[in-house]
Amino acid sequence: MSLKPLVGLALIALGAASLAWPELSYTKDSHDAKLGPLEFTLKQKETIRVPVWVGLAAIAGGTLLVWRRKG
Repeated sequence: MSLKPLVGLALIALGAASLAWPELSYTKDSHDAKLGPLEFTLKQKETIRVPVWVGLAAIAGGTLLVWRRKG
């Protein structure tokens, strides 16, 4: 089995996942401060939005890689 169908299946899976979960959230530490015995940490929640067209393009590209025949 060649590498193209495996990459195609991965693209299809990633495209379907991006359509199912269009937003990815994560928390990052942005500031730390220490004032004597007190410690302060500021955490920010970041969100990445994946456009629908990216998921559809990944599925279409993966489909082409999986079902393309050698000519």
